[in-house]
Amino acid sequence: MEAAGVVAEASDIFYLTWVDVDAFMRGWWDGTGARALIQDRDAQRQAWLSQQPPDVIVDTSGTVPVTVTGSSIARQIQQKVPGGERVSRAERVLRGTAVAAGKATGPARILRHPAEGHRLNAGEVLVAPSTDPGWTPLFMRAAAIVMEVGGYHSHGAIVAREFGLPAVANVPNVLSILNDGDVITVNGDAGTIVRPS
Repeated sequence: MEAAGVVAEASDIFYLTWVDVDAFMRGWWDGTGARALIQDRDAQRQAWLSQQPPDVIVDTSGTVPVTVTGSSIARQIQQKVPGGERVSRAERVLRGTAVAAGKATGPARILRHPAEGHRLNAGEVLVAPSTDPGWTPLFMRAAAIVMEVGGYHSHGAIVAREFGLPAVANVPNVLSILNDGDVITVNGDAGTIVRPS
């Protein structure tokens, strides 16, 4: 295709589909418009590459999406709740996915890696980005688990259920919204984290 002048350079074939290449090789298509097609697909790829991926990818079918704006603890997390009213979640209530039943109250302990586990005291709420087997020993000291990323079948959810700990996962930006020592109530039935007003 490069020799025939259809593409500017051989690596441009990356932007053509198998159907495009097959049609050209069989003589069904002379390559007219290939450069424009390549240019358009490259522009789309560049646009996609410039985007920042979301912290959490969730299926919002049947649920109401959370919108997060700003960059400080005063950020407003707006969510429509049953009954139709709008509630500011940054001040009092954060919502995630309920992954392990029960309710517990205690000071939040934000840990970004299990190596920081020495900072978690008995009865504190473990707040983590997500968990894997390296976090498991910390569950024995925690009163509850909160994870920024995860779902019902994630490691943290499964282990929390095994240990009988309330847990909420998939709480966008919880690591930056909460502070160490914030007294919070984790409701693993409702999927909420409540801070006293």
